[in-house]
Amino acid sequence: MGLFLRWVFAFILLALTYNPTQWNFIRWSRGNYLEETPLTVLLGLLLVIGYIIYLRATLRSIGGFGMFLVLSVVGALVWVLYDWGMLSLDNRDLNTWIGIFALSAVLGIGLGWSIVRRMLAGQVDIDDVEN
Repeated sequence: MGLFLRWVFAFILLALTYNPTQWNFIRWSRGNYLEETPLTVLLGLLLVIGYIIYLRATLRSIGGFGMFLVLSVVGALVWVLYDWGMLSLDNRDLNTWIGIFALSAVLGIGLGWSIVRRMLAGQVDIDDVEN
């Protein structure tokens, strides 16, 4: 459940920043920056903090090569679904959601990699040891 929640929060972070609907920070800030500058800056900083937390933890746990591997697996999955006719890439909105899913998978796995490693190998990270 912990890994799933980390992925969900990564998905929410990315979808709040940008998605194909009108309900995202990028579109909202473009239209309201002049009237709501302090709120725009505050929300933008909160998003940046979220990205820093996720990116730092992901880079520390799986590194750049691990991020590339996870993204490659998600890309190969999309390719298989497209090849089997289960997915059409003609819809730009769907492509955006697939990209958000792919990036959130990378961030979610990166943040929760200690959980995965502990489940698979039984190894405990130094941060996981209780006093």
